Amino acid sequence: MRVHIVTGDNGTTAAAVAREVGIGVPELRVVAESEEVHDHELDELLTGPAEIVFARSSPETKLKVADAVRAHGQIVAMTGDGANDAPALHQAHIGVAMGRSGTDVAREASTMVLTDDNFATIVTAIESGRRVYDNVRKFIQYIFAHAVPEVVPFLVFALSGGLVPLPLTVPRWPSAPITPRCARSASPRPRCCSPGSASNCSSPPC
Repeated sequence: MRVHIVTGDNGTTAAAVAREVGIGVPELRVVAESEEVHDHELDELLTGPAEIVFARSSPETKLKVADAVRAHGQIVAMTGDGANDAPALHQAHIGVAMGRSGTDVAREASTMVLTDDNFATIVTAIESGRRVYDNVRKFIQYIFAHAVPEVVPFLVFALSGGLVPLPLTVPRWPSAPITPRCARSASPRPRCCSPGSASNCSSPPC
């Protein structure tokens, strides 16, 4: 994941702010006059490994950068707070608007709104999203690993027109070693007796 800065400020000021917050490590490139950058030059910049500061830019430049990054097959998340940022927020895959300082136009054009206007919240959201994605992927893998051994014998029996016999042990034995913990947790626990009534109870005390 790379972070580019598109700003109307001076390039030196923007580069100093970028380095202060950790953007551009290990390499930072500064485009002093973003309005004068041609399309082929923009493509060369975006395909490189460096993070870029586009200084002296306009809202049209922000939209052009979003289109160029999308053209390279990458996922674009664009932040903005003004009404002029609405086209770029709408064009990006994920438009992020500021909840406190942002305009209504920017919030309506965006996909996500930062209620605290803190850029670091995006990092937390990405970590949470990756965690949810990983959990969903593990769940799907578990479902397929559990269901395939049970479904395949029935499919073989149906596709063969009943020529392949289907004893009851075929669909049952594959699932036995797959979910021992689930079966153990679902089984009823033994009845526990209190210490005072242990002499009249067949179950061991808790």
